[in-house]
Amino acid sequence: MIKNCFEQMYDYSIPLVFSDGTIIYEELQKEYKTHKKGYFIYGPSGVGKTYFVKHQTVKNWIDGDVLWAVTKAFPNNDWWNLTGEEIDEIERRADVITEQAKKLGFWIMGASSVNMVPDAIVMPDFETHLKYIQYRENYNYDGGMKSGDIEKIKRNREYFLRFHNHGVPIFKSVVEAVDYLENLESGEETSGIQ
Repeated sequence: MIKNCFEQMYDYSIPLVFSDGTIIYEELQKEYKTHKKGYFIYGPSGVGKTYFVKHQTVKNWIDGDVLWAVTKAFPNNDWWNLTGEEIDEIERRADVITEQAKKLGFWIMGASSVNMVPDAIVMPDFETHLKYIQYRENYNYDGGMKSGDIEKIKRNREYFLRFHNHGVPIFKSVVEAVDYLENLESGEETSGIQ
């Protein structure tokens, strides 16, 4: 089920309803570890979330795109190019799924949230972020920001940082954010960028 989750995404014109997601979460638990407490790392397109998830030796972290696709929070089109209102509607769906998955002990990292306050934010310096976006665009582009739209990238970065006002720590890399949250899980504390 998880391997082909992007093929199962719905047509955006189809109205949705809530349903029992037990089977989906049980399938996810076969592939991804669950924990006493769920976490959500939030970071814009191109900061290394998918790279990290694909290269972890123990599957502690799930890529939010996979979670949101398999639960049908995301439609099967380039929804990130829709209007702001339409994007917010889709991301509010992702918020519901993220909240539920956290309650079940999943550790998620992704780029979709309207109101779901994350546990950590990943935001590298601008030059590093742009370099990551360019690399992904040239070698394994799977949607999201492109390097040619500098102003859109800058606005997007500010949007992601809005949760800092809620006390959410900011980290320069996915690895730093993961280390911080995994240390919280084990009882140790470290700090992010303030």
